[in-house]
Amino acid sequence: MKQQRVQMMGCGIDNLSMEETLQVVEGFIASGTPHQHVVVNVDKLVKAQKDLGLRQIVNDCALVNVDGMPVVWASRLLGRPLKERVAGVDLFDALMVRAAAKGWRVYLLGATQEVIEEVRARYQARLPALQFAGCRNGYWQPEEEAQVVADIAAAQADLLFVAISSPKKERFLGQHQATMRVPFAMGVGGSFDVAAGKVRRAPRWMQQVGLEWFFRFLQEPRRMFRRYFIEDMAFFGLMWHEWRSTRRMPLAAPAPGAGHEPLQP
Repeated sequence: MKQQRVQMMGCGIDNLSMEETLQVVEGFIASGTPHQHVVVNVDKLVKAQKDLGLRQIVNDCALVNVDGMPVVWASRLLGRPLKERVAGVDLFDALMVRAAAKGWRVYLLGATQEVIEEVRARYQARLPALQFAGCRNGYWQPEEEAQVVADIAAAQADLLFVAISSPKKERFLGQHQATMRVPFAMGVGGSFDVAAGKVRRAPRWMQQVGLEWFFRFLQEPRRMFRRYFIEDMAFFGLMWHEWRSTRRMPLAAPAPGAGHEPLQP
């Protein structure tokens, strides 16, 4: 499937529905070559403005989905409408279901040992055909990282899900995917905590109206306050700047017969 990549605030986002995303992933796995996936939300767009390394990793990913209704709404305002939000937690679950049906081997990396074992047990009970290539918690010392990478490479998984903090997970995959050679590797943030029943997701209506972030804030107010109400407020300034840039007009009309190119945002 051909991917149309929309540019927003310096980051490219693939304009795909959930089903189209699943079809793209299926093609990646069939190819047998390594591909990195990332989701883009308000927080990641804000961080990518100053962290040029993170921005480069996002733009180098083979597949980039939008996970956040504010970004979907911004894309419409900017005249580059994205089809829909493809939430990382929903994509993770859909891929686990498809892995069981297709015989794909899954590797889980991240969270605590207790959480990761609970995730594996719940999915094994729900999807008996699901094959696990391996599981490991997300806590290791810098000197252990090479062994973590080697273990994943040796496991020969088709899918790798990484539940460690951002942008650590993006950097880990960006640095090691070529060595691990997993056909599809995805950072899943807090998805393991949701799958293990440790964290509740917002009701469907809150997801649909873009308030899932607020539900998460209510569960962890002390941890999430700075991110949502201080750091991510920069998103509105970025959106305003980009909206103005897309509507910038030339200051003077070109001379008759002269070529003219509009200013680029």
